Amino acid sequence: MLNYLKELCALNGISGDESQIREYLEEKINQFPDILECRTDALGNLLVHKKGRNQAKNTVLIGAHMDEVGFVITEILPDGKCMLDTVGGVDPDVAIGRAVYLPEADRFGVIGCKPVHLLSDKEREEKPKKINLILDIGTNSRSETIDLHILPGDAVCYHSEWTELGGNRVASKAIDDRFGCAAMLKLLESEIAYDTWFGFFVQEEIGLRGSKTAAYAINPDFALILETTTAADLDGVHDGNAVCHLGKGAVALFMDRATIYDKELYKIAFQEAEKLNIPCQTKSRIAGGNDAGSVHVSRDGVRTLALSIPCRYLHSPYCTAQISDMTNTYQLAEKMLERMHEL
Repeated sequence: MLNYLKELCALNGISGDESQIREYLEEKINQFPDILECRTDALGNLLVHKKGRNQAKNTVLIGAHMDEVGFVITEILPDGKCMLDTVGGVDPDVAIGRAVYLPEADRFGVIGCKPVHLLSDKEREEKPKKINLILDIGTNSRSETIDLHILPGDAVCYHSEWTELGGNRVASKAIDDRFGCAAMLKLLESEIAYDTWFGFFVQEEIGLRGSKTAAYAINPDFALILETTTAADLDGVHDGNAVCHLGKGAVALFMDRATIYDKELYKIAFQEAEKLNIPCQTKSRIAGGNDAGSVHVSRDGVRTLALSIPCRYLHSPYCTAQISDMTNTYQLAEKMLERMHEL
């Protein structure tokens, strides 16, 4: 699974531009056994039906999103630089001074803003605004930039290297939610207990859009969403403000800003984690949301659970996660799929 994650994080795919990710997944999936169906819908979701050892009583969907946060070019300036806007929840503080990559032009750049010594006293007290983010690609005129086939609407992605840290941890862009995609790939290459639908969703970061159409098409009875969630377990952050912790296993959610999760499934997750002798935790703050928000209200309603890995510095060039949490979350997800089929 870790090799899948490393390869997936190296690819680029902001919301609405997930083709690199989808092509990689399709190439892998086409080599796996017992694939009953693999198709791409009009929005770009990749929907896969895998045969299990047993025929399914319930229709179960496991899903994760392919897209990552990033930027989009909105305007090319006379001096060749480009104005940017964010795609998804990006803090401008995190973006300034970062190296980025333009997949369509195969070119690198740096995100900048007005130098600190030119800021007014008021501007220095304020956080940077996303409307002031500028992309510097080394050109000196608008025509020079356009000659490089760089245009408004082009995607701009973080450029960062996969980094193995101490403490069984890794850092990279796009761990949110390439972890979910990597875990689902590992499930797809393995033998599973029951026939199951796998959904690799688009456009989660800008409003849970892909999962909405995918859930409507598959019409599941149960859904399991694999995700990455914010951990703030840092020095100076006390009690519940840490939200969740690296090293304490999968994060099972009871509620976030988009979903109140199925209470029975939530309880079963902790019961199964105890049986597996692996750690499991929940979030101490109700915040954020994920594809469960659109899936659980599809058609007549879907009984839904989300399992996430805790991750520091989410939506930055170096999301940081712990390998043991990934392993434990995968094991719990595998077991919860079986339980959903048997309820």
